[in-house]
Amino acid sequence: MPEATKSDGSDLSTVLVTKSNGDDDNEKMGIDEMLQKYCGELGVWQLRHFVLTSLAWALEAFHTMVMIFADREPAWVCTARPGQSCSTSVCGLEPGTWEWVGGSGASTVAQWGLVCGDKYKVGLAQSAFFAGCMIGAGVFGHLSDSFLGRKGSLTVICVSNLIFGCLTATAPAYWIYVLFRALTGFSTGGVGLCAFVLATEPVGPIKRGVAGMSSFYFFSGGIVILAGIAYIFQSWRRLYIVSSIPSLLFLFILVPFVSESPRWYLVRGKISDAMKVMRAIAESNGKHLPGRVSLTLDNNNIHKCEDLTNEEAVSGSLVDVLRSDVTRMRLILMVIIHFLTSVVYYGLSLNVVNLGTNLYLNVTLNAVAEMPAFTLTALLLDRFGRRPLTIGTMWLSGVFCVTGSLLKNVGTMKIIRMVCGILGIFGMAGTYNLLFIYTAELFPTVVRNTALGCASQSVQMGAILAPLVVVLGGGVPFAVFGVCGIAGGMLAFYLPETLNKALYDTMAGMEESENARVDV
Repeated sequence: MPEATKSDGSDLSTVLVTKSNGDDDNEKMGIDEMLQKYCGELGVWQLRHFVLTSLAWALEAFHTMVMIFADREPAWVCTARPGQSCSTSVCGLEPGTWEWVGGSGASTVAQWGLVCGDKYKVGLAQSAFFAGCMIGAGVFGHLSDSFLGRKGSLTVICVSNLIFGCLTATAPAYWIYVLFRALTGFSTGGVGLCAFVLATEPVGPIKRGVAGMSSFYFFSGGIVILAGIAYIFQSWRRLYIVSSIPSLLFLFILVPFVSESPRWYLVRGKISDAMKVMRAIAESNGKHLPGRVSLTLDNNNIHKCEDLTNEEAVSGSLVDVLRSDVTRMRLILMVIIHFLTSVVYYGLSLNVVNLGTNLYLNVTLNAVAEMPAFTLTALLLDRFGRRPLTIGTMWLSGVFCVTGSLLKNVGTMKIIRMVCGILGIFGMAGTYNLLFIYTAELFPTVVRNTALGCASQSVQMGAILAPLVVVLGGGVPFAVFGVCGIAGGMLAFYLPETLNKALYDTMAGMEESENARVDV
């Protein structure tokens, strides 16, 4: 699942609209104003660019969720001779009395015997990947803002994913495998950030939130495609190679048609390049951008149009967040809630290996269940409010996870347990979708990216822990996920509702009053 991204749709560099003092014929404005007034907020150009760029989320899904299939424990058969006994577990069998179905190349578990006392190594390798993601997200986040840019960073990421993914397939030993997975995680960690920013920055401010939330569909779609690929290529080494090839295709087929962000051009002082992109947007959208209009960035007035709770806190550092009693408590609560959400989401995604059902079908159903969750939370967000919806989705997931922990993994209960997992991930995917908006709205603009950055790091911390919970097996993972979901919902009680809900209620009330007046 995509992590909380360090962007809220209101770029500080573009909120300002100014006129040149000496020449009324030359109109200078920020990017958001230019999009709204001349270029169009979400036209043909933005839709095409959004789809092309957001397909990178599928690449992140490939490199992340491939571990479900590559690190699975395959079936085994007893080869004992007459007089020898067979146990229900390979841990109770003597060497030579059993063998893996599909041979040692079926998965990493079969390759290096990661069962019984070494089962923890499965979770360790998966945690190493997420640890690499945490580091990579910070590094590529910095590079995308500096000299590489958004498109340049995405290009480097595709190359790195291709190289490290293929090298993983050649790993001769377990610890080399862990190293390559950590390196793959390092490059994968920057995919979501770069793709999200690059896809949404050319979109107008009113449509940007909707576009950002829609990017999650590409991640879930990537998981569905991966399940089909894994069903065809059931050797873990071949699977890593095949799942890495889309990065090569994306690099050569799609990246050439992706434009660099005009915001990055503007911040880097490349105004002419930024204007070329804006003219292309206007032309494709059937709009006209007058020659007298140009972009500007006035650092001295960036904060004048912003509604800040603390006007002196313009540095946007973590210290500024912690200095205020209000924002400090909000940050602590949001960091914990993001952590718990991540543990449940990634845990349920990886826990399919413990359910004893068809692995490929289960992964597909989990990914498909996420899509309506995204849609419903987006539709209900303003109707019911951020806090009630957060509490409801987390408790929905928590209750079904607790129910799953009480069921035995046999017979019909095995199917019911699988359904509990699907409904659990449905609720938690919905939580992820709305937390993206909720977190951004809880903090003033000058510290918003800092708060979102902390939330993003807590998501990665939860992802690191999730595989270690999954390897415990039995009903323990479900119980842990249930406690996390219920606890997260309880913590959400202490969060305030945002002004957006109040504004929605006010507008709805005005509309009802107007309708009543017309009826009279």
